[in-house]
Amino acid sequence: MRALVNGREDGRIDPMDRGLHYGDGLFETIAVLDGRARFRDWHLERLAEGAARLAIPLPEPGALRAEIDAACAAGQGIVKLIVTRGAGERGYRPPRRPEPTRVVIGLPWPELPPTAWTRGVRVGWCRTRLGRNPLLAGIKHLNRLEQVLARAEWDDDGTAEAIMMDDRDHAIGGTQTNLFAWIADRWITPVVDQCGVAGIMRRAFLAWAAERGAPVIQRALPAAELAGATSMLLTNAVIGAWPVNELAGRAMAPDPRVAEFNAWVRRQ
Repeated sequence: MRALVNGREDGRIDPMDRGLHYGDGLFETIAVLDGRARFRDWHLERLAEGAARLAIPLPEPGALRAEIDAACAAGQGIVKLIVTRGAGERGYRPPRRPEPTRVVIGLPWPELPPTAWTRGVRVGWCRTRLGRNPLLAGIKHLNRLEQVLARAEWDDDGTAEAIMMDDRDHAIGGTQTNLFAWIADRWITPVVDQCGVAGIMRRAFLAWAAERGAPVIQRALPAAELAGATSMLLTNAVIGAWPVNELAGRAMAPDPRVAEFNAWVRRQ
């Protein structure tokens, strides 16, 4: 593991950093393949959107690109980029002139089930609900306790992921994935304007589908409707896309178009 704090390997995080105290910040998880950060600029675009919403000043994009590239492994790996508002006094009031903290961590590639991309994965439902807040919807802010509590609901290695709902019984996505469902001969993905994350691989799948003349419909997706989907897939920046072979005990055939999408991603 290699970590840079404000561009320095010997850098330290202030114990009064607001990211530690309040989750006052943002993060990006970037896949590294063949020593190259995949969709790096898309990650930085989303980071910039989140920083604008939270009024956190960012360094020049060139500096962030250089630090991401410096943390990349020679082959496969992951770069996690964290930006907080920086240190402040006790209390919720943000400092008038924040001095943000940035942390760039190079991590090894995780062990993932080798058959997930071909045979698919088993998926369940979470009891933990996502709270709706349009100001925070879509961005990768540091407040992830909902996902932590949801992921603690199962300890079964055979279940790869579980779907989270909001308070209206609308499916939003997995604890760490976006979802796409094939319903009535079209792809549907939940809209993420109230809660959830607008994932980078979600963006890629939307672009891939549009290129093929079959644009994805983004709309509210009731859990009862998802339960009747013909097929389903999950996406995130690390896995690309996994087909689902079982949802809450109901078998599904892995969708062959997932392999086409993953092949497209590898060419990007």
